[in-house]
Amino acid sequence: MATQAARRVEEPAKNRYENAPKNPDFTIDQDWNSYSADEHGRWDRLFARSRKVLQGRACADFLAAVKALKLSESGVPDMERLSDRLEKISGWRVVPVAGLVPDDVFFDHLANKRFPAGAFIRSEKEMEYLEEPDIFHDIFGHVPLLANPVYSDFIQAYGQGGQRALRLGRLANLARLYWYTVEFGLIREKGELRIFGAGIMSSTAESVFALDDPSPHRVAFDLERVMRTSYIIDDFQKIYFVIDSFEQLLKDCYADFGPLYARLENASTIEPHELVPGDRVLSRGTLNYFKGKEHKAAGNG
Repeated sequence: MATQAARRVEEPAKNRYENAPKNPDFTIDQDWNSYSADEHGRWDRLFARSRKVLQGRACADFLAAVKALKLSESGVPDMERLSDRLEKISGWRVVPVAGLVPDDVFFDHLANKRFPAGAFIRSEKEMEYLEEPDIFHDIFGHVPLLANPVYSDFIQAYGQGGQRALRLGRLANLARLYWYTVEFGLIREKGELRIFGAGIMSSTAESVFALDDPSPHRVAFDLERVMRTSYIIDDFQKIYFVIDSFEQLLKDCYADFGPLYARLENASTIEPHELVPGDRVLSRGTLNYFKGKEHKAAGNG
């Protein structure tokens, strides 16, 4: 029987790009030809099951962009070829990185219409749940909506705003905006709720939970309210915020955040399960899924 140490040696690294040479902007060589048949197969299975679940759940712009960007081509996407298609549509490119990058680097990429995407794909045992974003989350979840001109303008503005938030020490508040929109946002579409957040898109289980389960609250988007709300990183969300349109989101986030940051300095944090006066509640959650479970909120005070 192999020893514990031997098993650790034999087990492949979770992220085989972890030690890849990095450029000053933290980008790496994707080395697309190095993906194995198993890795390509994992992408295909993740894509097939997500596409099935998202029909009738994802917003129309997302589904249209998946086709336009040819994400259904077999195997892990080549970021260079994908970028060439995306750049013709919206001017954005996708750049490979080994994993999460420093905040200032991330914001600089977004401000210059470059979306950093992790190059590794999750292992077989992590097909259902992965903590660190991989290429499927980053490309399938995030990239399609970068083909939408209004949404992509919002992401660029977020990158520019992030640079200011770092200087002012308000990054925790801005991170909440990203979490509850870019990662876990819902949108009204022809009177129905649809998904636009990448964290939901890349999780088949949460794609169903976010729209169909009675447990979470669903509340109309309010910028200041969102920036006061902490979030859960290790489970489904207790609250989802709903925008009326990408135009509304862009308009709200083009405002000067200076006065807002000043108010937030003395504002209390709202817990994810709480509803507060002024909320436009679209559906009050039962919270039944969460009752009796212990959760840990991290990184957002």
